[in-house]
Amino acid sequence: MPLAVVTGASSGIGAALARRLARDGWSLVLLARREDRLRELAQELGAEYEICDVSSREDVDRVAASVLERHPKINLLVNNAGVPGRRDFLSADPEIIERVIATNYLGSVWCLRAFLPGLEAAAPEAHVANIVSVAGTVAFPPSGPYSASKHAQLAFSRATTRQLRGRGVYVLTVLPGFIETEGFPQKTALQSTFFRGQVKTPEELVERIVKAIDSRRAQLTYPAFYRIFGILQAVAPSLLSRLGRSGYRSS
Repeated sequence: MPLAVVTGASSGIGAALARRLARDGWSLVLLARREDRLRELAQELGAEYEICDVSSREDVDRVAASVLERHPKINLLVNNAGVPGRRDFLSADPEIIERVIATNYLGSVWCLRAFLPGLEAAAPEAHVANIVSVAGTVAFPPSGPYSASKHAQLAFSRATTRQLRGRGVYVLTVLPGFIETEGFPQKTALQSTFFRGQVKTPEELVERIVKAIDSRRAQLTYPAFYRIFGILQAVAPSLLSRLGRSGYRSS
């Protein structure tokens, strides 16, 4: 039975993906900071769980050592843990900026490094799914620290894709658009009627993630039309800035 480690599993995309994997017969180790929510989901799915703050390298190393002692082979690591950052660089509290970068970007780095021995032990049937964001492809002032954290996470994910392929570990970079979750209540933040209509559920996203993992894809953008924003950022950044200036509340 394959084993998956899912970070940020107590709600949102992480919880939805855990439920989806459990239906497919995966064994699960769920990681998150909120023990009450995590314990409830683990009991529902018959999964193991560990309390872990991925922004802390020491915490990640401790948890990974505990998990690998019980499960030497890890078939799937899902780097999903993330925190919102709907503030700009000039007005956000320094602690918020540090927390967003440490969780959304460095959390993925620390988890991959710590669980890599288990992934390599499961090669060539080992996968990493990094839940990034289309925010990682554009520079968006109202959520500057969040966008920066996702730019960094995207670079990390792409850099390790080719590096790990030679070790039999397949990396999937997931670039979701607006997904409605408890931590990211998109429909109340979006001003644009068009984009409010494009908000998707975690369940819709995880169906695409599972298929992408099975087919060993390197990148998934969902919905696919969001690719246009990355292209516009590269070739017409001023136009993209004007289009996005009034579409999203910063808080």
